[in-house]
Amino acid sequence: MNKMLDLLNNRMSLRKYADKIVSEEDLNTILEGAMRAPTAGNMMMYSILVVKDEEKKKKLSQTCDNQPFIAKAPVILIFLADMQRLYDYFEHCEVQEFCREKDLKYGTPDWSKLFLGAGDAFIAAQNAVIAAESIGIGSCYIGDIVENYEVHKEMFNLPKWVFPVSMLCLGHYPENARKIITPRFDKKFVVHNEKYKYLDKENFQEMFEQNEKRVSPKNVYGAKNFGQFLYARKFGSDCLVEMERSINVMLKHWKTKE
Repeated sequence: MNKMLDLLNNRMSLRKYADKIVSEEDLNTILEGAMRAPTAGNMMMYSILVVKDEEKKKKLSQTCDNQPFIAKAPVILIFLADMQRLYDYFEHCEVQEFCREKDLKYGTPDWSKLFLGAGDAFIAAQNAVIAAESIGIGSCYIGDIVENYEVHKEMFNLPKWVFPVSMLCLGHYPENARKIITPRFDKKFVVHNEKYKYLDKENFQEMFEQNEKRVSPKNVYGAKNFGQFLYARKFGSDCLVEMERSINVMLKHWKTKE
């Protein structure tokens, strides 16, 4: 096995960090790795926020579903879908006037542009994860950054067409840290050949066999199986309700004409 595959197969989400700063040299290595990620049209329709301020990290630990370990991460990277920069450039280049002269339609960013920017941002984030891992710095994705849009918009002075889609906590592994590699589903349940294949009852029983064993009969949700437990704990939670609300506010804001 080569070193890259070894990194991919042995990476874990790190939520406890050594009492050690991430040096500027290491941070630049991670950022440069992120910025070499594939990007739509080579336009890099994303931006990266570097957060080290203790008060901001503490606030993020509260707004991102109350996860205290976020505040203890030496550095945080927030990946933003960013169409503002490109449209500011279009304004600089007088593209609207050009479109009027050439009888071309000029449109502000639509949903497709948001998807492109979000895709660029996610790919850059994963590059950052691997770059960090390669120099001994662990990471943890925080999807909850999409919650509390209004708060984060004000905290980070986010323009109209900029939206945080992912966040990484970064820090060195503690000394003698034991890596716990979470197993993934078998490939046969995830990879489809030529066309999509629906799973049946037997497939689900095999796919979630280990998860079922971890559901206590006396769980707080009164769930009878892992599917019920998962929905109650995650998809039916207040966290997901806030996520839905926040994203809807962002979408409305994104499309509002000025």
